[in-house]
Amino acid sequence: MAGYYFLVVAVLVLAGFFVGRLRAQGLVMGARGGALHSLPAYHGLLTAAAALVPMLLVFAVAMPVVNHLAISNALDYFDPQVAADPLQRGAALREVQNVAAGQYGGGEQSTVLKTAAASYASTLHWGHWVVFATGVGLALVGILFILSRISAQFRSRNYFERFVLVVLVACAAVAILTTIGIVFSVLFETYRFFFDTSLKGRPTVSEFLFGTEWNPQAAMRADQGDIRTAFGFIPLLTGTLLITSIAICVAGPLGLFSAIYLSEYASRRVRAWVKPVLEILAGIPTVVLGFFAALTVAPLIRGWGEYFGLDVASESALAAGLVMGMMIIPFISSLSDDVINAVPQSLRDGAYALGATKSETIRKVVLPAALPGIVSAFMLAISRAIGETMIVVMAAGLAANLTFNPLDAVTTITVQIKTILVGDQEFDSAKTLAAFALGFVLFFVTLMLNLIALHIVNKYREQYD
Repeated sequence: MAGYYFLVVAVLVLAGFFVGRLRAQGLVMGARGGALHSLPAYHGLLTAAAALVPMLLVFAVAMPVVNHLAISNALDYFDPQVAADPLQRGAALREVQNVAAGQYGGGEQSTVLKTAAASYASTLHWGHWVVFATGVGLALVGILFILSRISAQFRSRNYFERFVLVVLVACAAVAILTTIGIVFSVLFETYRFFFDTSLKGRPTVSEFLFGTEWNPQAAMRADQGDIRTAFGFIPLLTGTLLITSIAICVAGPLGLFSAIYLSEYASRRVRAWVKPVLEILAGIPTVVLGFFAALTVAPLIRGWGEYFGLDVASESALAAGLVMGMMIIPFISSLSDDVINAVPQSLRDGAYALGATKSETIRKVVLPAALPGIVSAFMLAISRAIGETMIVVMAAGLAANLTFNPLDAVTTITVQIKTILVGDQEFDSAKTLAAFALGFVLFFVTLMLNLIALHIVNKYREQYD
C-alpha cells in the first residue's frame, strides 16, 4: 500500500508542477498577457507543494489510526486477559498478522484466530483505501485551488519561499526536539538510578562519581559466592581519558603537520592525491580497525615489551590508543587544512614583505590566525575518541582497572554502556540503569569540551576582509 501511495504522490507532484508552470506560461502568451510577478517555475512549485503536503499529512496521521483500529478489532475476538498481558498480546498479534499475510505455519488454526485475522485484514484493506482516496482527493483539491489563483499578480514566489522556510524550520525543530528528548530520557533514567528506593544495590551520587571500583554484576546463584556490586565511576573515567590522551598524542601532531604540508608546501597535484588517501582513514569501519589493533598492534606491543623486560597485557590501552589515533587523524587534518587555507593570503604576503621565511610565517602568522579552527578540530577529534567503542572492546578489553599505565588493560565509559545493554536486560535493575547514568555523565563531559572549544574560539577569533 505504501509503495503505491507514494508512487501516486510522485505522479501528482510532477503533474501539479508541469500544469502550474504551463498555466503561468499561458498567461504570458495569451490574450491576458503581461509581466508575471513570479516566474512560471514558482507557480509550478507552489502547485506541486499544494499536492505534496496534504498527501503526506494524510499518510502520517491516518495510517497509525488505521493500524490501531485493525489491531483493536483483531484483539477483541480474544479473551480479555490476552489483551491485558503484554506478552500474550504480542504473541496473539503476531499470529494474527501471520495468518492475514498467509505465512502461518504453526499447524491448525483456531476459529478465533481465523476470525481475528479476517477482521484485521479487512480493516487494513478498507482503511488503506480510505487513506488513499482521502489523500488523492485533498491533493487534487489543492492543485485546483492553486490553479484557480494563478494570475499575473499572484505572488507564488513569496508563498513558495514561505513554504520552504516553514519546512526548514520544521527540520531544525525536529533536530532540536530529538536532542531534547534524548537528554530528558537519559536524565529521567539517571534520576531513577540514583533515587529510586526500590532498586537493590543502587549507589549514592557521591559513591558513583568518586568510587574507585566498578563491578555492576551481582551473584545470580548461591554457589557464586558473595559478589560485591560496585558502581564507582573513576576507573571508567580514567580508562577513557588514558586512551583518549594516547589517541590525541598520535593524531594531533600527525594531523596538524599533514594539514600544514597539504596547505602550505604540497603542490596541487600532490594535494589532489594525498588528501583523499588520508581521508580514507575516516571511512574504514571501526570494527576493522579493532581487528587490526587486536591482531597486529597489540601482539607487536607485547613483543616489544617482552624484549625490554616489560609486563604488557594482551589487551592494553596503548594498542587501543594508537589505532584510535590513526582513526581520528582525518578529523584533525581535514578540518585544520580547511582552516589554514581560509587564512587570507594578505597576511602571508605581509609577513614575507617584512622578511619572514616561510616557516616563520607559518609559525607566527598562519597558525595563530587559524588557532580557533584548529582548536575546534582537536575538540571534535577528542569527542570522537571519547565516544569510540569497538576499538576499545577488541584492543583494550573490559577490565575496569584504575591505572595510568598504558600497558595495562582498561575499559571506557562507552564500552561499559555497550556491555550492560547487550542481550535481554531488565530495566528495573540498578545494573541496567547504570548505563543511563554513564551516558548522562559522558554527555556532560562532551558538553564541557564543546564549551571549552567555544570559549577558545570566541577569545581568539579574528575578522578578516
